[in-house]
Amino acid sequence: MNEVIANFSKLTFNDKVMKERLPKDVYDALKKTIDEGKPLDLSIANEVAAAMKDWAIENGATHFTHWFQPLTGVTAEKHDSFLSFTKSGDIIMDFSGSELIKGESDASSFPSGGLRATFEARGYTAWDPTSYAFIKDKTLCIPTAFCSFGGESLDLKSPLLRSMDALNVQTLRILKLFGKECRRVFPNVGAEQEYFLVDREIYNRRKDLLFTGRTLFGAKPPKGQELDDHYYGSIKIRVSAYMKELDEELWKVGILAKTEHNEVAPAQHEIAPMFSRANLACDQNQAMMEIMRKVAKRHGLTCLLHERPFAGVNGSGKHVNWSISTDDGTNLFAPGDTPESNAQFLLFLCAVIKAVNLHQDLLRISVCSAGNDHRLGGNEAPPAVVSIFLGDELQSILEAIETGKNYDKREKVEINIGVDALPRIPRDSTDRNRTSPFAFTGNKFEFRMPGAAQNISTPVTMLNTALTNVLDEFAGILENAENFNESLNKLIRDTIRENKRIIFNGNGYGENWEKEAENRGLLSFKSTPEAVPHLKDQKNLELFAKYGIFTPTEVKSRCGILLENYVKQVNIETLTMLEMVRSDIQPAAIACCRELSESLIAKHAAGADLPCKAETELLKRVSTLSDRLYDATCSLDEAHKRSENISDIEEKALFYRREIITRMNILREAADELETIVSKALWPFPSYGRMLYVV
Repeated sequence: MNEVIANFSKLTFNDKVMKERLPKDVYDALKKTIDEGKPLDLSIANEVAAAMKDWAIENGATHFTHWFQPLTGVTAEKHDSFLSFTKSGDIIMDFSGSELIKGESDASSFPSGGLRATFEARGYTAWDPTSYAFIKDKTLCIPTAFCSFGGESLDLKSPLLRSMDALNVQTLRILKLFGKECRRVFPNVGAEQEYFLVDREIYNRRKDLLFTGRTLFGAKPPKGQELDDHYYGSIKIRVSAYMKELDEELWKVGILAKTEHNEVAPAQHEIAPMFSRANLACDQNQAMMEIMRKVAKRHGLTCLLHERPFAGVNGSGKHVNWSISTDDGTNLFAPGDTPESNAQFLLFLCAVIKAVNLHQDLLRISVCSAGNDHRLGGNEAPPAVVSIFLGDELQSILEAIETGKNYDKREKVEINIGVDALPRIPRDSTDRNRTSPFAFTGNKFEFRMPGAAQNISTPVTMLNTALTNVLDEFAGILENAENFNESLNKLIRDTIRENKRIIFNGNGYGENWEKEAENRGLLSFKSTPEAVPHLKDQKNLELFAKYGIFTPTEVKSRCGILLENYVKQVNIETLTMLEMVRSDIQPAAIACCRELSESLIAKHAAGADLPCKAETELLKRVSTLSDRLYDATCSLDEAHKRSENISDIEEKALFYRREIITRMNILREAADELETIVSKALWPFPSYGRMLYVV
């Protein structure tokens, strides 16, 4: 146990290391930057760089990299060694403040959404001192932002940092009205990460998993998740060994992985870290996904982070737990023992309700991807319609405020299990709702729509921005109020009345909810191509510009990039399907027909009276399905060729959604039915049963 504690964060240049290694004045200046957002002088950066370099070398690092998050959603890095020449020609290990603060990258190789001509290559990475540097594979990774030569953001971190600054300004205005003085507030995030583990040898035999991250074909196995026997079930030895090493690797870089368990689907699991500041949490989640994949390889496994790698069972999400706290650790979403009389909490609660109601579109857009389109609305995933779950107690409090009636406070209840030896358990004031896209869970909100593979910076940026907008409005009203308490009460009551349509405590999986949501006037974007163009609606352009989150140009470029990524992903899936059918599945069907035909001929030759019903019926069925497969392949190929003539990216994305994906589904139906008939010896790919149960 002492070894675990000693090794925790040993590869992270964290606050403890900085305090030990930096002169006090340098440490104090850096802390002001981290805690208060103060600018950092180059002289301070030189001191930090020297200490960071010495620490990194002592821990085995030979190179450094500016580690950033381009608009592809993954991380990027270019490694430089610490080696340098002196004037006399000697070799030394060197690292300057200017190298720490700024790096240069070839920006032309990353998506830019038409922000610049493709031949203009210069881009810059800028150190984010509020996120800890860490060592990975003997390389010092320095978290940075990424921008173009003209200063436009080309990454996911810059808007997040901007949104954190904007939220800080407006939240401090509100707290000042309640007589609370603090230097800064921070959004805190904890992201629960779901994933699948499959045997690596089996994975390598699936072209679809190799090229796209999900299975494009696959008949359902005899057993799925219907027995509910996997969730929280006993963890297999091989998976347990993986989880143990994963924890150790995460702890070394300061990621406090706290919880791990089997998820609902076979071969599916979850890991959850402790909360940390939003930008650090986003960085750590990106690092976590990379470490998860690397550790899996060492155990002969493959970690799948696609949102829906297997049809017919649960997809994988990333539940983003989000709260706001002051620099002294006060959680502004904590209701306390008497939420009905906690005016500050009620105001922040109402601000979130209004923010989600006004900006449903931004929350939906923030989780858009080709992979997540397959997940939302499916098994154990929230619907594509945004709503808020508050629970019975808060719902009753808000209803009492709206109607002006007294709130009938409920007594705390204990659960009596009925066995004397077992303790009485205090029951929470509200149940949880697993079907809600955005649920209040005691002292935080859980945004359950993000997909497992996505960078959480964008959802958190949208949440921060939406809340900033409402807090700004609230502060303006209350700062100019003649009677603060009267204005506060009226503001809370009016906000509840005007935004209660977004509150839904029922079953989000129910058949009637979609119709009810439509009657309430809630937005319903079923797919990425339908949702993303609304990012550049005028109200959103004005919102982002007002708080300095995105310029109009950056918004439009991101809109194009999101749709381009969608088209490219589906295009890769289309080409993979066509290759798998033509090279593997169709030949298997033809071989099956040949075997059945030869069997029929042999039987007829042996004796006309021999029964041939099985061969005859199977031959008819395989032949019919083989023709269906061929026709569906030709149809998909023809539609794909038509798509190449569409130049407008919005039109092209919609075409892929409506025409290409529809044909892909038809093609899959024929192939999956064939898999249930063609012999295992002839079928070219490992089955779902092999992938989901062999670990």
